[in-house]
Amino acid sequence: MSETSTDPANLVVDIQGIRLRLSQPDELSMKWVGQQELMTQLLAAWAILDPRDVPLNPRLLGKPGVGKTTLAYAAGRLLGRPCFLFQATMDTRPEDLIISPVVGPDQQIHYVASAVVSAMLSGGVVILDEGNRMSEKAWASLAPLLDTRRYVESVIAGVKIQAHPEFRFVATMNEDSSTFELPEYIHSRLQPQILVDFPSRQEELMILRSNLPFLESSVLEYVADFLQRAHQADERYSVRDGINIARYAMKYAAQVGCDQNRALQKSIVQVLGEEASRYASA
Repeated sequence: MSETSTDPANLVVDIQGIRLRLSQPDELSMKWVGQQELMTQLLAAWAILDPRDVPLNPRLLGKPGVGKTTLAYAAGRLLGRPCFLFQATMDTRPEDLIISPVVGPDQQIHYVASAVVSAMLSGGVVILDEGNRMSEKAWASLAPLLDTRRYVESVIAGVKIQAHPEFRFVATMNEDSSTFELPEYIHSRLQPQILVDFPSRQEELMILRSNLPFLESSVLEYVADFLQRAHQADERYSVRDGINIARYAMKYAAQVGCDQNRALQKSIVQVLGEEASRYASA
């Protein structure tokens, strides 16, 4: 591989004679609350025990809205690394994951690095969100990155890109929303599997308070109780749904001047549907 030089101010890298513009890292107000064992598991997967060692590429598996992306982002920030999110879809192409050519104002072809490659070159963390929506063809382009080779190749730009030693990878996956089955050679590279389940009532209440510090405790208690009843019935309602319920309820109550409980009951139906009202208290 030829020498790589970086201009941090302009987020431009010269690699093997190709000028590559990097993506900006994501700056989000995500905070992980509770369930510290999950944070420990993720950080352990990324740890290095010896100069000959390489980090693992964990996958976070759980229902939508349980905080998989928040956990990954918070872990990356805890390590002091820039974090890059890539939203996977069934239409994701290999070039979307690596390098895309664009026509600049000068009518010349310019090369733009994906979130994955930007994290690779800057020693950051990439979070491949909802990775089980991607096709095998897209995953195949990442195969050498996810083993001891730690590189990707861009056919479009004609370069091989080696990952920075501090680069870390994590994929999140919804356990019921897979569009494509992971091929075995990818499955074996995405280890360990970390299961992210619904938090306890106390942890759920902490999350609600962290996200909605301006709402009364009685509102948050009501929502936490609603979520716990739904969890016991194996419903898929998450704390993210709870946050939306609380927000809309208080906005609605302020708008029409109704009491808090009535607003919460209405909000539950409008956010989650009539069937969710069975878990609402009077």
